[in-house]
Amino acid sequence: MTHPNAVVRFVLLVGALLCLALGVIGIFVPGLPTTVFILMAAALASRGSPRLAAWLEGHRLFGPMIRDWRAHRSVSRRAKWSGTVMMMLCAALLFATASHWGYAALGTGVMVIVASWLWLRPEPPAASAAATSAVSSTAPCAPPATSSSTTPPR
Repeated sequence: MTHPNAVVRFVLLVGALLCLALGVIGIFVPGLPTTVFILMAAALASRGSPRLAAWLEGHRLFGPMIRDWRAHRSVSRRAKWSGTVMMMLCAALLFATASHWGYAALGTGVMVIVASWLWLRPEPPAASAAATSAVSSTAPCAPPATSSSTTPPR
């Protein structure tokens, strides 16, 4: 017989992987949120798979948003704008292709609620944002920046 904790961990891992897959698909599909699914994947993985959670937190793209959310319950301005623009494109597509305007209005209404929630989240503190941009702007093989107090005298 399988231990109940093993079953719960397996279900959490499957949920985390499903959310991760949806988040990655959301990078390419307008209207499908990336940030929300990645944050859900990180939350589920932290309970179901410490290995997957560590991988997500260390990931070049996903790590900063997960760390900002965990530390400050914040979302970067770039993620807010990206999500809003994608939702606007999706709403325009809905109105252009929906068989009835009511369906497009309902979908757009949900997106307005999500965008409102997103813009009501605080932005990461300046130090966190500066560290994130410094990490993303350095070359992959560049050595980490050191402070003058840790640099040995010449």
